[in-house]
Amino acid sequence: MNPRYYSCDEWKPFPDQQISRERGAAISRREAIHRALFGAAGLVLGQHLSLRTFASPASPQARAKGVIQIWMWGGPPHLDTFDPKPEAGSDYSGPLDKPIATNVDGIRIAELMPSLAKQADQYSLIRSMTHGVYGHETASYMLQTARPQGGREVFPCVGAIVSLFKGYTAGYHGLIPPYVVLTEPQGRFSEAGFLGSRYKPFATGGDPAQARFVVEGIISQSVSDERQKGRRELLHSLNSFGDAMKGDAQLAAAEQAETQAYDMILGDGGKVFDLSQEKKELRDRYGRTTFGQSCLVARRLVERGVPYVTINYQGWDTHKQNFQVMRRKLPELDKGLATLLQDLFERNLLNSTIVWCCGEFGRTPKVQWEAPWNGGRNHWGSVFSALVAGGGFKGGQVVGASDARGEEVKDRPVYPVDLLGSMYQLLGIDPSAKLPHPQGLDVRVAPTAAEGVKSGGLLKEIMPA
Repeated sequence: MNPRYYSCDEWKPFPDQQISRERGAAISRREAIHRALFGAAGLVLGQHLSLRTFASPASPQARAKGVIQIWMWGGPPHLDTFDPKPEAGSDYSGPLDKPIATNVDGIRIAELMPSLAKQADQYSLIRSMTHGVYGHETASYMLQTARPQGGREVFPCVGAIVSLFKGYTAGYHGLIPPYVVLTEPQGRFSEAGFLGSRYKPFATGGDPAQARFVVEGIISQSVSDERQKGRRELLHSLNSFGDAMKGDAQLAAAEQAETQAYDMILGDGGKVFDLSQEKKELRDRYGRTTFGQSCLVARRLVERGVPYVTINYQGWDTHKQNFQVMRRKLPELDKGLATLLQDLFERNLLNSTIVWCCGEFGRTPKVQWEAPWNGGRNHWGSVFSALVAGGGFKGGQVVGASDARGEEVKDRPVYPVDLLGSMYQLLGIDPSAKLPHPQGLDVRVAPTAAEGVKSGGLLKEIMPA
């Protein structure tokens, strides 16, 4: 596993690492094998060595157990996805001027998403998201933390907060960390913020659409299972030092981490990433694309109890040739997301799993036909759209509205704090709960109006009474 993505900063070296040079070549080989295990062991060592504890406060009754976030990295065009405006004319709609009716009266979406159109009763659309930020980094930070960038503090994102309250402090015992990213992190800000490296997401790397999903730190393309077994046998045959140190608490914890690491590599722990266990027909329904197969992995992860999964879905920064990109991306989104919603429903997981889908902002409503954009759309933070489903959110609803050209909020503005606060409440996380700050500062899960954060109120329109 790449240490940039996940680290156990409280891990202490094995005692025999300090004397390896005195023990000869055989010991050095053993250490080399130990280091080969650190990728998978890094997933579990931190759960056993000197972990901080934080008592979760009393919280509202939870309806949702987990979250799948589909992050449309770059910013999807709201007029070409969930808020079509054909009446605004071709300078706004471009060639995608024939939105289709859904199975809910009065709701239309983009013409290239027919499968999602048949499932509108399972999700709701927010057409009045806003924050007024136009830069990728600042908008991403605001949407995923509900706070503006700047100041002394780097606040944790929603995934890190959920991993705190629904993972480490809620008795989560899975070998997979409680916050997983498919397949690489954004890299635009520190997801863990002041919570520290323990709350960074485990980024899988690899590509689930390939014949073998090579998950970083768990699966090696060049090392077979038989060779892994041989390495473990060799490790144990050389471990005379470990035998002599029986009873040492730190070594016992390390041995337990090794056992769990091998369970991730060779046992049942890592099988969650093995898509060959799924029926070919289901994999085809999701689409044999990186996004489609990531949706399938996300379903398998929440089915195993992982509280928060992000799919970083790249390719939405369409400054140039927006419509050519949409003709490729929208059918892919349609197939993967529609199948995910249906699969969750059929497995009785949708009621307990929040699915939310959006990017950091929308894109300019007026198409930029001139060179060098050639039909592109630039950044637009004044108004954009999001899709939410499951976990207690009602389906078949539209919250808010943009104006006739999709340029400004017309009705019922929804700010990042409103969306994240609503999800926290459905997860049973009290938005006013205190976060563990390294300097002991009084920081709450969600910001308040006193902190200067704009709010239009929780999404009561689509939440249980």
